[in-house]
Amino acid sequence: MTENRKTGRYRIFNTEIRKILRDATKIYNKYRSPEANAKILRIEDEILIVRFDGSFCETCGINDWIDDFRYQLMNMGINTEIKEIIEVDESSRIAVFRIKSFENN
Repeated sequence: MTENRKTGRYRIFNTEIRKILRDATKIYNKYRSPEANAKILRIEDEILIVRFDGSFCETCGINDWIDDFRYQLMNMGINTEIKEIIEVDESSRIAVFRIKSFENN
C-alpha cells in the first residue's frame, strides 16, 4: 500500500495483496460453503467490499460468519476492521472492511 498524498488515503495496487484477498476468499468458501459464501465485490483505496450469501447457521449469528472472513484475512497477513454490514435480504449481507495494515510474510 502506498499513501496517496492528495487524500492521505492508501491506494491498494499491489498485486500480491489482491492475490492474498482472492486466496483468502477461496479458503473461506472451501470451509464455510454452502452455509456462507464470500465474493469480493470491490477493492478501492483501503476499502474492501465483500458480499456474503448463504443460509448461515442460525445459532452462530450472521455477523460471526463475516467476522470469520476477517480472521482469515488476518491469518494471511491482512489486518482489517469491519466498518459496516448491510443486510440485503435474509440470505445476503454486504460487509465493508477497512484494510488497516498488510504484513508481507
